[in-house]
Amino acid sequence: MKTLGQQLRIARELKKYSLRQVEIETSVSNAYLSQLENDKIKKPSPQFLGKLSALYGLDYEALMEAAGYISPKPRETGPKSLAGATLWSQNDLTVREEETMLDYLRFIRSEKK
Repeated sequence: MKTLGQQLRIARELKKYSLRQVEIETSVSNAYLSQLENDKIKKPSPQFLGKLSALYGLDYEALMEAAGYISPKPRETGPKSLAGATLWSQNDLTVREEETMLDYLRFIRSEKK
């Protein structure tokens, strides 16, 4: 399982934001963001997580779970990680991108058999 920092980096990269862009949008220094993504900061404040949640289009509760503030709930549907939540929130994917992602998922699942 990826750390909170790794998952936040993936979410940022999937949204195609630089650390500077996130700093501008959230008023949180890019140095702090970098430390968080590199796991030097393990438990950012809930207020900060709220800002990232809004910017990245992620479920706030999922971020709070990933940071260890609340206990995980079993999920039967929907994304199971922050990266999955970021992909789930993408509303600008082209049909080709969606098909490519589905093909890749099918490929990964076929290797498990």
